Amino acid sequence: MAQGIGQPAAYEVVADGHVTTPRGFQAGGLHCGLKKTTRHDLGAIICEVPASAAGVYTTNVFQAAPIRVTKDSIGEEGLLRGIIVNSGNANACTGEQGDADAYEMRAKFAEAIGVPAAHIAVASTGVIGENLKMDCVRDGISKLSTNLAGGAQAAADFSQAILTTDLVEKTVCVRLELDGQVVHIAGAAKGSGMIHPNMATMLGFVTTDAAIGSEELTQLLRRATDLTFNMITVDGDTSTNDMLVAMASGLAGNKALTPAHAGWDAFAAGLRYVCEVLAKAIARDGEGATKLVEVQVRGAVSDDAAQAIAKTVIGSSLVKSAVFGADANWGRIIAAVGRAGQPVNPNTVDIRLGDIVTLEQSRPIGFDEDAALAYLKGDTVVIGVDLHMGEGAATAWGCDLTYDYVRINAAYRT
Repeated sequence: MAQGIGQPAAYEVVADGHVTTPRGFQAGGLHCGLKKTTRHDLGAIICEVPASAAGVYTTNVFQAAPIRVTKDSIGEEGLLRGIIVNSGNANACTGEQGDADAYEMRAKFAEAIGVPAAHIAVASTGVIGENLKMDCVRDGISKLSTNLAGGAQAAADFSQAILTTDLVEKTVCVRLELDGQVVHIAGAAKGSGMIHPNMATMLGFVTTDAAIGSEELTQLLRRATDLTFNMITVDGDTSTNDMLVAMASGLAGNKALTPAHAGWDAFAAGLRYVCEVLAKAIARDGEGATKLVEVQVRGAVSDDAAQAIAKTVIGSSLVKSAVFGADANWGRIIAAVGRAGQPVNPNTVDIRLGDIVTLEQSRPIGFDEDAALAYLKGDTVVIGVDLHMGEGAATAWGCDLTYDYVRINAAYRT
C-alpha cells in the first residue's frame, strides 16, 4: 500500500490503471483533422450512468467557450454522462460563433450517445482565436461515439487526443477500500506550457466509481486542486481554457461519502494523490524542460504564507535559469523568498539544495560546489526553505527555463 497523504496506507497505486478502470467508464480518441499532423485530436469519456460531477476552472478573465458550456452542464443538476474534448484549437476568443460551436459539440455528442445535452461537458485546448473546423468535429464525433470502450488502449487513445505540445501522456490510478468495497480513482491530464498557479494551459479529468454527491466531490476537488494543480508553474502564464472535471459513477457500492463517513479522509487522500501525480507530470513535461523542480517551504507563519513563498520561488525566472545552468546560486532563491510579500525574519532562513545546505540562519556556509553542481545536473531538483517562524508548510512544483522553451513558443502558431 502507498503512503496516503495525511493518512498512512490510505490507498494503493494501480500501476496499469487508467480512466476506464473505475466501474462504469469508457473512453476513446481519434484524429478528426483539427491538427496538421495525424495525432489524435478528439477524445471522449462516458459513464454508463449519470455521474456526480465537479469542475474547477481557469481564473483568466477571458474564459473560452467550452468553459461556459461545461459550467452550464454541471450547474444544471451536478451530473454528467460524458466529456467531449478536442485539441489543436482552443475555441477561445471566438465570439458568438465560438459559443455556438461549443454548444453544438455538446449537442452532437449527446445525441450520438443518447443522453441529454445538459449531461455533457466540453473541453478544448490549442491555438487561441481561431474558429473550430466544425465539419471535422461533426464527422469525428460520429466516428468516435461508436468506438468508445473500456481498457488500456481506449484510455490511451483518449490521453493522446488531449495533448498539444506535451511530450508524454499523463495518467494515474489508485484503489482503496470503503465499506468493504474496492473503490478506484483515476485521472488523465494534459499540460506543458501556459502553466501557472490558479488553474494553469492544462486540462484534467478524474474518474471514480465511489458513491459521492456533487457537492461533496466539489469540496474535495477544490481542496485537492489548491494543494496540487494550483502549486505548479512552468512559465507564469495562465490559459483561457484550463479545466479540471471529476465524475463519480457510484458503482463501487460504498455508502455515499460525506465528511462524517469513516473513509472520507482516505478518499480525500487518494484524490489528492491522483491530482498531485498529474500536476507533477505537467511540471516535469514543461515546454523545453530538462528537470522537475520542487520547492519545499517550512517554518512559515501559516500554510497560506508558505504557499505564497513556494509559488514565488518556483515561478522565478532567475531561479529556473540557475537550475537549468546547474548554478548553485542560492542568492536568487532568497531574493524570491524576500519578495513574496509574506512575513519573513531576515535572520532565520535556511536554504538547501537536496541535502546540501547553502544558507543557515541567513548566513552563507561553505559547501561543496562540485557536489552541488552534480546534484543540479540531475533530472529532479529539490529546493528547501526553512523560515523558522511557525508551523506553516507548502510544496510547489515547476521546471527549469531552457533555450528550447523560447524555440517552442516562438513558433507555436506556425
